[in-house]
Amino acid sequence: MRTLFLIRHAKSSWEHPGIRDFDRPLNERGLYEAPLMAQILVKEGIRPDLLVSSTAKRAWSTALVFAGAFGIKDDQVQRELDIYEAEPMDILRLISQLPDSTQTVFLFGHNMTMTDVANRFSAQEIANVPTCGIVCIESAVDSWTAFDESNASVKKVFFPKNSL
Repeated sequence: MRTLFLIRHAKSSWEHPGIRDFDRPLNERGLYEAPLMAQILVKEGIRPDLLVSSTAKRAWSTALVFAGAFGIKDDQVQRELDIYEAEPMDILRLISQLPDSTQTVFLFGHNMTMTDVANRFSAQEIANVPTCGIVCIESAVDSWTAFDESNASVKKVFFPKNSL
């Protein structure tokens, strides 16, 4: 079983209008919600084999909060520059290149891409993956190269407003 968790970064700050989008940090709400959302997955008994994150500050910070909740060292979180401003096909390509030694992967990124990718695997439209929203997609395939819309589907969603 291959399980992919698409995780949109937690709420970021717009407090400093001169800061580059890439460098925006988490705001107070993001710093509050990220650990709570990570704990939901811990309580579900989920254990990631790999965390892959956009290198944008808000996504990276969210990934590190989740890593800490699972006792994973920061340097074990894989940085992936191409997730920032990625198109859905870029994310699908990244998924197909995940190591087959992993069964459960957390992928931290941005909207609208996270919503668009989630909808490729969902029977019902997801209007928006909110900040710190989590979409769980499962497939019985043996390899990530085979993981696609024909054999994988959304099994659960965890959105802060519904989960906290």
